[in-house]
Amino acid sequence: MTTSPKFIATLIIALSISIASCAQVANKKATPVFKDGEAQIVEAFNNPEKWLRHDLWVETTFDTDGNGKPDRMHVSVTRPEQTETEGLKLPIVYVTSPYFAGVAADLPGVMWDVNIELGEMAKERVHPEVTRRGKRPIISNSHIRKWVPRGYIVVHSSSPGTGLSDGAPTIGGENESLAPKTVIDWLCGRAKGYTEREGNEEVKAYWSTGKVGMTGTSYNGTLPLAAATTGVKGLEAIIPIAPNTSYYHYYRSNGLVRSPGGYLGEDIDVLYDFVHSGKEENRPYNNETVRDTEMKNGMDRATGDYNDFWAGRDYLNQMDNMKAALLMSHGFNDWNVMPEHSYRIYKAAKEKGLPAMIYYHQNGHGGPPPTSMMNKWFTKYLHGIDNGIEKVENKAYIVREYDNQQQPTAYKDYPNPDAKDVTLYPSVSGTMSTNQNKHLASDTFTDNVKFSGADLAKSEHKDHRLLYVSPILTEDLHISGVPKVSITLSSSSKAANLSVWLVSLPWDEDAKKITENIITRGWADPKNHKSITDEEDLEPGKFYTVNFDLQPDDQIIKAGQQIGFMIFSSDKEFTLHPKAGTELTIKLDKTSLTLPIVGGSASYKNATN
Repeated sequence: MTTSPKFIATLIIALSISIASCAQVANKKATPVFKDGEAQIVEAFNNPEKWLRHDLWVETTFDTDGNGKPDRMHVSVTRPEQTETEGLKLPIVYVTSPYFAGVAADLPGVMWDVNIELGEMAKERVHPEVTRRGKRPIISNSHIRKWVPRGYIVVHSSSPGTGLSDGAPTIGGENESLAPKTVIDWLCGRAKGYTEREGNEEVKAYWSTGKVGMTGTSYNGTLPLAAATTGVKGLEAIIPIAPNTSYYHYYRSNGLVRSPGGYLGEDIDVLYDFVHSGKEENRPYNNETVRDTEMKNGMDRATGDYNDFWAGRDYLNQMDNMKAALLMSHGFNDWNVMPEHSYRIYKAAKEKGLPAMIYYHQNGHGGPPPTSMMNKWFTKYLHGIDNGIEKVENKAYIVREYDNQQQPTAYKDYPNPDAKDVTLYPSVSGTMSTNQNKHLASDTFTDNVKFSGADLAKSEHKDHRLLYVSPILTEDLHISGVPKVSITLSSSSKAANLSVWLVSLPWDEDAKKITENIITRGWADPKNHKSITDEEDLEPGKFYTVNFDLQPDDQIIKAGQQIGFMIFSSDKEFTLHPKAGTELTIKLDKTSLTLPIVGGSASYKNATN
């Protein structure tokens, strides 16, 4: 068979086009891909063996270790190879922490002794030393596998005075806000980075788009907020998870010295010792100036009052400059960093007109929002994709009691806009209702920290607590918001702890979830009945009215349960442990519990008929 010249020419042209097309495909540069408003995993970014990983030091504007030179922060970078081979620029997911280089051992005597009388100072505690761990160039691997394949660069840094970063840890001091700010300045070309801690060879973030988002859990979730309060340009969005937004609210409650749950006797100086993993030769200066002077003079374990030291470590006081969009995440049963921390900042961000959403689950400490929610948040604010996330009608996403944490229920806001305050009043019969007690009745109990809150809630005897219960619910009752209490009391001693638990009864010994027993809690110092900045000794026999909030909650109390309003004194898990014997008398006609109930009085009436 003979092949014509025309056919051969046509075949050659077709092959040439095919080869050119293949070459074009082969030379096509990798870029982020988006679908349904979310950044997708790109195979070209998804090979860890080809990721570029390197570290550097960013020079700050402060010197907190007293060596006469600006502190430098240790930073590590993980980025797709295309940021080098193809000149690709990408946005940044940035995580910073004081924990990356290790923490001190939990030795006997590290915590403050809580077995003391109120107003007294405990003996000096043990100061442990931290052995730094970790090696260059990797500070941490957190968040890398989630975000690098989706078209982000992940950056980590160690906080001042930790790891290979210069400076001193201050636990909420100004340098802990300025350190991440300076790293963001470097990512945006406004600060200098160096290849070595003591060197002069500069390194630039030429692969950065100048768009930065921050996230992290607990202390690592606090620092995104700290950075955002500086108003630093380029920090577009933050996703704090269970953040500590005020060190006073972490270590105190309404004038009362209170430990975070699970860490009885911890205080701000304990946390300082716990994270101080920086240069050994800098530690004596840091200890003297920060721990043994600033903290010792300001933390005031004797009174528990709010003062300038604590005000300077409260990020609610520093939000004037904040511009970053906020997606807040927390657990309603986080008794370490309690849910008030996230709510107070979310509320303030909304009042400032910032884009803000909140995600709450029913478990304890930690727990990020669903990946899809985080993805849309970063896609919108870091990649600039108009996915409408900021325009959605529902601003609150709450995981119901038995649902998967990845499947929250959407609500217009938190607290639920349909929640209305319902005030309940206790009576001598041990019940409570919406009818205020008109009789001048009182109830008395004696402080005894030997009994835990759970012991007291289950006990039928009221020697060491008072318990007032609602009628048995005939319908589910939805609480959403911040319960409030007003308690009028007298004390046989000049000082007393005051603790309140809201419980769901009957108490279930086999409960798989904490929500099945505990609704919410709160603590206060009656000596601070006028103000948390000032206190006065209690005069035995004289009555004082103490008003305070319990922790925010959103919980559905099941039909068949009763809501219990339990008042007691020393809380074995959270407060100081004075000797037993202080007698507290409660005036029932001047004591109340206010619950934010979805549907208000009508819902409560229907559920208690």
